[in-house]
Amino acid sequence: MGTICDLIEAHLKLLLEQSQGDPIQVQRSELAERFGCAPSQINYVLATRFRTEGGYLVESRRGGKGFLRIVRMRGEVSEELAGMAGQPKQMSQEAVECYVNRLLEQGMVTEREAALMRSAMHRSVLKLDLPDRDEVRARIFRAMLRSLLQQ
Repeated sequence: MGTICDLIEAHLKLLLEQSQGDPIQVQRSELAERFGCAPSQINYVLATRFRTEGGYLVESRRGGKGFLRIVRMRGEVSEELAGMAGQPKQMSQEAVECYVNRLLEQGMVTEREAALMRSAMHRSVLKLDLPDRDEVRARIFRAMLRSLLQQ
């Protein structure tokens, strides 16, 4: 019999398999109760066994209505782009344009999709003061990237 980590990992992977490619959403506290462990043990499993390098995206919200959303990415994606989905708190317009160009070069988006992404994150649309504008831009880009990586 495996460790508690192995059991939690196997359970989450089974849920992902049963979801047929759709994201799964679970409550950390329910998982901890099911496996008789601390919620920090769930965090450890997610951090060590459901990494972007392994093809997973994990979104976590804490608190009373908190949840864990896990997505198995499909397709060939560079580790750097996959890592972007969970990363920067702020992004400049120039940085986003570089990443959008890269998505275009890798064939992950069409010219039209790239144009939509650029226009949605342009400084003339995001009329906020810095650093708020760069934070909103990063959130929008991460949401777009998560959506792309699920396809």
